[in-house]
Amino acid sequence: MKIIILAGGGGSRLFPLSRKSYPKQFLKLEDDSSLLAHTVQRFMSFVAAEDIIVITNQKYLYHVQNELSECNAEAAHVLLEPVARNTAPAIALSAEFCRSQLECSDDEILLVAAADHVIRPLNRFKYCVYEAELAAQAGRLVTFGIPAVKPETGYGYIEAGESFGGGRQVVSFKEKPDLAVAQQYVAAGNYYWNSGMFAFSLGTIRQEFALYQPDIAEPMEQGYEYMLSHFADLPEISIDYAVAERSRNVCMVELSCYWNDIGSWDAMYDILPKDDNGNAVKGDVLALDCKDSLIMGRDRLIAGIGFDDLLLVETDDVIVVAKKGESQKVKNVVERLKTMKRKEAVEHTTIFHAWGTSSIIGNGKGYRMKKVRVMPGKKLSLQMHYHRTEHWVVLRGTAEVVRGNEHMYIHEEESVFIPQTIKHQLSNPGKIPLELIEIQNGAYISEDDIVRFEE
Repeated sequence: MKIIILAGGGGSRLFPLSRKSYPKQFLKLEDDSSLLAHTVQRFMSFVAAEDIIVITNQKYLYHVQNELSECNAEAAHVLLEPVARNTAPAIALSAEFCRSQLECSDDEILLVAAADHVIRPLNRFKYCVYEAELAAQAGRLVTFGIPAVKPETGYGYIEAGESFGGGRQVVSFKEKPDLAVAQQYVAAGNYYWNSGMFAFSLGTIRQEFALYQPDIAEPMEQGYEYMLSHFADLPEISIDYAVAERSRNVCMVELSCYWNDIGSWDAMYDILPKDDNGNAVKGDVLALDCKDSLIMGRDRLIAGIGFDDLLLVETDDVIVVAKKGESQKVKNVVERLKTMKRKEAVEHTTIFHAWGTSSIIGNGKGYRMKKVRVMPGKKLSLQMHYHRTEHWVVLRGTAEVVRGNEHMYIHEEESVFIPQTIKHQLSNPGKIPLELIEIQNGAYISEDDIVRFEE
């Protein structure tokens, strides 16, 4: 079995923690491991790391590599989509990678999962995967359905028909409903939430694409490299629209364990532990006479007094407050911010780079201050600036600095000044992360005032 993990999404429903520059699959929400790391570890309980394919896009490559390293899964394969084309082309590219590059036969079972779902307990999940594997071996296209225990307007639904073996025939797929329709689905008893997970043999999915999506199937037949180079020409379509809703070969296995796609702050509230008053609290929070609320802080004390059923999430540049039950509308906030061209819609104040991170901690007319973190063995590009000077103050670790013709080492509590138009480069030669404060001064301070001489 090969596992395909879809990790290219830039979801906005968990704004302000999740943004396009750092989406929710990389967030550490429950503990010190990201949702992607949890997903990889879940599958490594029954396949080897080299049987896992993570498909993402170029801007998330270093995030994915870091998370794979964190969970000792460096042997997993990472595929990079040249452009975003939704789940059907991503799955097709991964399937062709398995056939062309991993030399899998048409009998190989592929399991497709999102990178950002919470599923537990593991032993029950493994049993459900086993049931799906049996159905996939019989040539079926298998989807996983979640028992609809309440009317949920944020999920698509699966209408299930007759039972057979370990699964049920799929009658139809339903779009995200309004509340009244969702209540009808729950009352009917044969509707399930659509998890977005699938299992099928390599031969089956190739046949399904050939039947229903020839514009995807034909490039697949030309091989992985051809498909990769022509990826931008593929239709932008989800696997549900492309195949699942058209095929008569789809069956459903009930995912009879806890599942949460954390698609909203209401869903986030559900997975976190609660205090005696039903509050889910993270960070430096003081809650007085508050009940059944989510309060998440990061960089400052949050004091709550006398509110119920509230969602409050704080980052260093945004605070979101919503009534419980209204968090699906957070995506509307993000869309509004995008139309206003607000950088908060897509970027955090902390930016992730191949070499580490940089965080804006202060700025004003003629100056900007950043906290810079460079990982061991990494270095920034050789560069210079026309309009600004930089002053680096080392907080932790050792900095290796090239400044013009000079080569020097700067240690904790030491500093170095970089004049305008002087070539310079910063490296971390040590074994621990290098942390420093960078103070920029000048009449023009912008990221486009960087002349790079080498990457």
